[in-house]
This record gives sequence, C-alpha cells and structure tokens, in this order.
Amino acid sequence: MKEIIFASHNKGKIVEIKQILSPLGIRVLSAEDMELPDVEETGLTFEENAALKALTIAKLKKVPCLADDSGLCVDVLDGRPGVYSARYAPNRDFNKAMEMLLKEIKETGKDNRKAHFSCVIVLGFEDGSYKAFEGRVDGIICQEPRGSNGFGFDPVFVPEGYDKTFAELGSEIKNKISHRGRALQKFEAFLKKEGL
Repeated sequence: MKEIIFASHNKGKIVEIKQILSPLGIRVLSAEDMELPDVEETGLTFEENAALKALTIAKLKKVPCLADDSGLCVDVLDGRPGVYSARYAPNRDFNKAMEMLLKEIKETGKDNRKAHFSCVIVLGFEDGSYKAFEGRVDGIICQEPRGSNGFGFDPVFVPEGYDKTFAELGSEIKNKISHRGRALQKFEAFLKKEGL
C-alpha cells in the first residue's frame, strides 16, 4: 500500500497521520486533496463514525480508504464530550471548548480529573467490509491550557507518565504515545501481516 485516502478535512489530524505513515512509505491524500465531501458523523460510537466515513469514500472512489473518529472522554463528566468532542463548542472553536470543559469540570465540585483520549481508525473497502484499529491514552485534565503544539484539547490533556500536556510535548513523543499513534501502530501491524 503506497497511497491511501484519509477521509478528513481536519488539518491537525492530516499532519499527524502523514507524520506517522510517511516513514512506512505511504503517501496520504486528504479529503481536501481529493476534493471529497464531508461525511456527516451520525454514529453513536467512534467506530461507527469512522466506518461511516471510510466506507462512504471507499465506495465513492472505489479504493480502500482510511478514516478515524476520536475524542476526549472525561470520567467526572460521564465520558463526555466523547464522540461530540469536535462539536462540543460552536463552530469547532477549541479555545471556547477548553474553556467550557474546564468550567464544567469545576462545577462538578469533584477533584477527579481523570480522562482519556480514544481513537478508532477504520480501513474501509468498496465492498462494504472494513477493519477497525483502536487506540487509547489515559491521563488527566490540567487546570488551564498549556502549550502551543497539537490541536483540539491537546493543551489541557496531560498523558499518564508525563508532566507536560500533549501541546507541550513534541510531535515525535506525542505520535508514539497518543491514541491516534497507538491505533496507527495496530494498522501498521495489520499491513505487515497482510503483506500490503
């Protein structure tokens, strides 16, 4: 597999996917590169949303397609924002989303700041079949945003075993330990096993 479509318009995700897959000799074409439509996320789980996107584009372009869905799940908020992470704040404004999240956690009156990022990456085929690869990283939500790297909720998430947020850690470390990085490691193992 030398080239693959990644069904996303999210620039941050596209950069990450390219950084992780380029050492494998895989060229990643984004939905924007291919002038593909956005696929509405109507699923109730990360896997449902990722499969919906991957299969829609695989059938449209008649080639295998990669898609993901991911999000931040906060224990004290019963797993929210979860699949609604990107839509947590109006207009996908993550500065506003982080502000809302920190306020909502504070309003619970609880000290529990445990959270995890989940990601499901799906490789979809035009015949409607697909393979799913899941990654997860545990951590805590810090008191205020820190760092300028990354995207989304990265500035408020400190992964387990570290004292820096994803936005403070360089992409080299983040890509190895992140939910997306871990899901892609499983995807890479699948490619090797299948000889693709």
